[in-house]
Amino acid sequence: MALNCSLVSALFTRSKPLLITEIVSGVRCLTLGSVKFSDAVNPESQVVSRVRSLSLGSLKSSDVVNPETQVAEQKARNEDAGQFTELVRDFLNPKDFYNALCMHGMDYFCGVPDSLLKDFCAYVTAVTPKSRHVITSNEGQAVALAAGYHMATGKAGVVYLQNSGLGNIVNPLMSLAVPNVYSIPMLLLVGWRGEPGKRDEPQHMIQGQATPGILASCGIPFQVLPDYQEGAEQALYVARKHMETSKGPYCLLVRRQNFIPYKLEKEPDLYPLNREGALQVIVDSLKDRDVVVGTTGMLSRELFEYRVAKGHGHEKDFLTVGSMGHASAIALGIAQFKPKRQIFCIDGDGAVIMHMGALATIGQSEVPNFKHILINNGCHDSVGGQPTVGFSHTFDFLEIGKACGYRSVLAAEQPEEITEAIELMRSLEGPVLLEIKTNKGGRKDLGRPTRSPIQNKKDFMHFLAIDH
Repeated sequence: MALNCSLVSALFTRSKPLLITEIVSGVRCLTLGSVKFSDAVNPESQVVSRVRSLSLGSLKSSDVVNPETQVAEQKARNEDAGQFTELVRDFLNPKDFYNALCMHGMDYFCGVPDSLLKDFCAYVTAVTPKSRHVITSNEGQAVALAAGYHMATGKAGVVYLQNSGLGNIVNPLMSLAVPNVYSIPMLLLVGWRGEPGKRDEPQHMIQGQATPGILASCGIPFQVLPDYQEGAEQALYVARKHMETSKGPYCLLVRRQNFIPYKLEKEPDLYPLNREGALQVIVDSLKDRDVVVGTTGMLSRELFEYRVAKGHGHEKDFLTVGSMGHASAIALGIAQFKPKRQIFCIDGDGAVIMHMGALATIGQSEVPNFKHILINNGCHDSVGGQPTVGFSHTFDFLEIGKACGYRSVLAAEQPEEITEAIELMRSLEGPVLLEIKTNKGGRKDLGRPTRSPIQNKKDFMHFLAIDH
């Protein structure tokens, strides 16, 4: 079966609890149990560049930080603070922190990018040889990679991740790295989304509250990374000494806006659309009874906003606000038990790569109404734009899909190709995989869903119940 617009279609058959966190003199105090912390932060340190009404269930926010101006604005506030040093707010320079890591012998980096670490991760991506920096498929793989690195070199690697990825590292931490098993030192650099006392999305607030307890229950000592260079260097000294004596992991929790901005150079556009443009064409090509499961990150936010712009309701879409890499499995579970509906999973390259085993499960499921749309922009766009392997010349999502058992695979780039491909998907027996390659980047003024996850689920289940 073929399309007359360069659309490709292929049909075929088929230990012990943490006693105390090391506290760096003059830095912060962290208390486990009640999860309290104190910090010398100026309550006016956040820079408001515009006002946006934001509702996250009962949580409302009216301030959006502009990273382009926050450092200059804060320097002015620091000067006004004068002798009141407790009101001074600092920012780490990614370059200085990177150099400090290297001075302590930690010059091998691996992990999954995070929005709180994006400036540091961007600097690592820009200056580190590929042989010493690997952006891994998931966080657990990064722990295993750092373990191999240690056994080959005797040195400790740096594993970076968002705290939502702690779930992916518990198994390799507890069964591989901790002192009572193989005793492998590594520095965990963890972005603390949902830090208590900070505004965030519901799923991050739950994870943020649990983060210290998860680390404590795993017996991983930790401290908050200071936002000034002297404190950061002291924290690295404590971490190194711990890893040298205990031969186990140590964690630094990174709070929001710890680093001054650092951006990767923008690459030239290669395709006619970006992710949001492709998403809009997809939505315009769907029918009233079609069911949509959107992947984690910017894509679900763009989907929500486009429904608003079109005057649609939100009941047709399940927004996978967390659980990166699991949107396709959610969609498969729906497709199995709603056989009369067309189920469209709109996915991203970073998410698919994170839990690629789902492709094998889907491919072998023989679910005819499962339609998988992969928007591939070759990067982790939601957390800073660090690259995935999605654009590699030796990597092919469609060939992987075929090998896993997808009955048909399609490719599209132009808007008219996308429209035609989605129409074709309806007539094909699934599972079907459509890859749409797009440019990186999106709008800076992109908002967040104004309905809570519980409201989203309730409306979505009501829509699913209309099964005729």
